[in-house]
Amino acid sequence: MAKYDYDLKKLVVEAYQQGKGGYGTLARQYGIPADSTVHKWVKIVEKLGFDALHRRKNNQTYSFQFKQDVIHYYLTSGDSYLAVALKYGLSSGALLQHWHQLFLHEGIEGLLPKMKGRPSMTKKKQTPKKWATREQELERENELLRAELAFIKKLRALGMTIPDRLKSETHESSTNSEKSSD
Repeated sequence: MAKYDYDLKKLVVEAYQQGKGGYGTLARQYGIPADSTVHKWVKIVEKLGFDALHRRKNNQTYSFQFKQDVIHYYLTSGDSYLAVALKYGLSSGALLQHWHQLFLHEGIEGLLPKMKGRPSMTKKKQTPKKWATREQELERENELLRAELAFIKKLRALGMTIPDRLKSETHESSTNSEKSSD
């Protein structure tokens, strides 16, 4: 995907706002392969202003609940990725598409924050794990199952189809916790 600088994006959007052409005309005039790119820039500026056209230098993190709300709205509204992303203040529909794919493949757990970086390479004497206790693990699993159940109930209430992996009687997380209790 080609990266365009802020000045070009601003120039194209201003030309559109001044009525100097439509999406296709401006795309050809400025050497942009797809008129949908110009359309996206215009919609972003209309909703979030010109500052949203800047490339972000740092990655923003979003909470689990925020991701769940955005995915729920996307599934129930029927709006496009870009429309939902702009409604929630995201400057790109690609991020929402990524979250949706994670949800489809991994379920609600796919939206949880991931550990960053490489694990430590130092060899230490085996010490008891500082991870969560058995009770904390069960509480976390319980919380995830409650969230998943609430999501399934919302899908049923809206008359939407429930993905097959959510219909199974035994969940991977519950079978994994039973194995780890040995």
